[in-house]
Amino acid sequence: MLDVRPLFGRERRELLRLLGSLSAAEWSAPTVCPGWTVHDLAGHILNDYMRRLSGGRDGFAGAKFANDETLPAYLTRVNDEFVRAMRQVSPDLIVQLLTVLGPELDRLWESFDLTAPAMLDVSWAGPGTSPAWLDIAREYTEFWVHQQQIRDAVGRPGADEPELVRPVLDAFMRALPHTLRDVVRPDGTVVRVVVPDGGTWHARSDGQRWRMAAGGEPAATVTMRPGDFWRLATRGISVDEARRRADLDGDRELAGAVTTLLAVVA
Repeated sequence: MLDVRPLFGRERRELLRLLGSLSAAEWSAPTVCPGWTVHDLAGHILNDYMRRLSGGRDGFAGAKFANDETLPAYLTRVNDEFVRAMRQVSPDLIVQLLTVLGPELDRLWESFDLTAPAMLDVSWAGPGTSPAWLDIAREYTEFWVHQQQIRDAVGRPGADEPELVRPVLDAFMRALPHTLRDVVRPDGTVVRVVVPDGGTWHARSDGQRWRMAAGGEPAATVTMRPGDFWRLATRGISVDEARRRADLDGDRELAGAVTTLLAVVA
């Protein structure tokens, strides 16, 4: 279990300090998110705050699915609708709203039983019901990654201390067994993923499915830098680019499958 709740306030302080330092030109800078500026991405973060408070605290269902709309299509539509509306809102007001609503969201996370079923399942970690701790960790990764995307857009590195980064890597790595679901290997086969200065993770096959494991002699090892791994997981870089940057040893098919890991809804 991964408890990231103590980190939300620290991550948000770094974000607010960054946003408060940006010029008008930097607020208009394009980001890696297609068609979105820094202003749009900050508005999207605010949308996440408001959506989770509305649903988790207030029990409000929010926007409905259109006929035959898939989850990725639904998220793309409602996220775009909110971002477009927020283009009428000043940067100062966005910062003010994030400042006010952030502690409210922290209190919501603290009220959850981490071992209870999640309010929103984490589909990229596999089918079925997710635990609340993974849902909360997913939200932390969302906020931290979007902050990094803003920093990349304006050339302001930061919020990259190991204490803030490692939980992102750990949460994303929970997608590893689901990533390997179509790779059949004998019972006891182990794959290892090493992220220098980030951690080491293992997954073990029982002959039918993969599960996270404590260790074991690996049939394949993938070594990636922290920045490359989280960008792969969010498709800030392509699978091909990730493979070029990674060190793949052992079973090439198994190692290659690791580099298809995706930790966002798509």
